[in-house]
Amino acid sequence: MATLIHRAQKTNNVLELLYPGSFVKLRNQPHDLPPFQLIQCRGERCWVRQQAWGHQVHWEVEHRRLTAAA
Repeated sequence: MATLIHRAQKTNNVLELLYPGSFVKLRNQPHDLPPFQLIQCRGERCWVRQQAWGHQVHWEVEHRRLTAAA
């Protein structure tokens, strides 16, 4: 199941398609912090985790703070 993430830019809106299991970054994320793995999104909230955290630890983040990891 794909998750749609809306991301506003300066002059236009970009619709980004992210899948559970894909890797994402936070806006203004420090360069030395690895990408987060997307667990799922519901409404305006997404759950992400770092691989080193284990499967039971996750973080809830507003979807507009996420972008696909390059």
